[in-house]
Amino acid sequence: MDTSQLLYAALVVAVGLERVAELVVSRRHADWAFRRGGVEFGRGHFPAMVALHTALLVGALVEVVVADRPFVPALGWPMLVLALASQALRWWCIATLGSQWNTRVIVVPGLPLVSGGPYRVLRHPNYVAVVVEGFALPLVHSAWVTAVAFTVLNAALLTVRIRVEERALHPQQAPA
Repeated sequence: MDTSQLLYAALVVAVGLERVAELVVSRRHADWAFRRGGVEFGRGHFPAMVALHTALLVGALVEVVVADRPFVPALGWPMLVLALASQALRWWCIATLGSQWNTRVIVVPGLPLVSGGPYRVLRHPNYVAVVVEGFALPLVHSAWVTAVAFTVLNAALLTVRIRVEERALHPQQAPA
């Protein structure tokens, strides 16, 4: 591994550690929600989501090393900025939702929908962060196969996930 690959590996590991932190926060929030009568929706797609996000990290690293993808500054630096911005947006979403944020779809009956922070502007800002990170993180070091594969698979998964969330949060609007 050359120096840029080692630095890229450190970035991907840091993102992986961030994911672990998310899971810790998510578990704490799930416990909070279930103690208040929270109901989980769409449990079936969650393992696929975990697998896909793990594959993003592993795939990006493997592609960079095995295919010897170069760091191209004109691409890599802007993608690094986007990848870091996606992390900031993700944690803004987590902070805004507070105990209601989770990696799973858990709804506590009677709690109002959050409409502050990034939710003032976007209906699903966390998924904007996921989409941006999904192409930007691999492209920091030209891992274009991983970027394309994740983007396509994530689009299919988000179609399911957003439908589940909409039905859970707005049951009166769900089609019969």
